[in-house]
Amino acid sequence: MLDFRHTTSEDADFRALVALLDRELGERYGAAQEFYSQFNKLDTIPHALVALRDGHAVGCGAIRPYSDDAVEVKRMFVLPELRGQGIAAAVLAALEKRAAELGFRRCILETGNKQPEAIHLYQKSGYRIIPNFGQYADDESSVCMEKTTS
Repeated sequence: MLDFRHTTSEDADFRALVALLDRELGERYGAAQEFYSQFNKLDTIPHALVALRDGHAVGCGAIRPYSDDAVEVKRMFVLPELRGQGIAAAVLAALEKRAAELGFRRCILETGNKQPEAIHLYQKSGYRIIPNFGQYADDESSVCMEKTTS
C-alpha cells in the first residue's frame, strides 16, 4: 500500500530522495546538469510530497507556484528498483490534487529529452507538450508540458 506525506522541502526523506535524483540526473546529463541545478533549489519549493510504502520513502515530487493560476511540478523521483509499479503516476496525481486544492488551474513542468520514461509518464497522465517556458525557452534539451487541474 502506498501512503503520502504532504510536507515541505525540509523533510529529511524528501531531501534524501532528491539527492538520489540529482545523482541520477548527473549521470544522464553530465556537466550540462549544472545549468538545471540552479532552477531546482529546495528553498524555493513550499509543497513537497513523499510516497511511503510500508513506512519507507520510495518516491517524491513537489510543486511550487509559477503564476497566479499555475504551479510547476518539480523533483519527481521513484527509487529505481521500484519503477514501473505506478508510484510515479500516483505521486503526480497527488500533486495535481494538491495544486487544485490550493486554487491552481494548471500544472506545468520541464523534463529533459534524455528522460523518455518521464515524458511517457506525463503524456500518459494527460500532459501535453507546450513551448518551452521561462529559463528553458531556448534550451533544446528541455521538454515542457502542461495539464489543466480542474
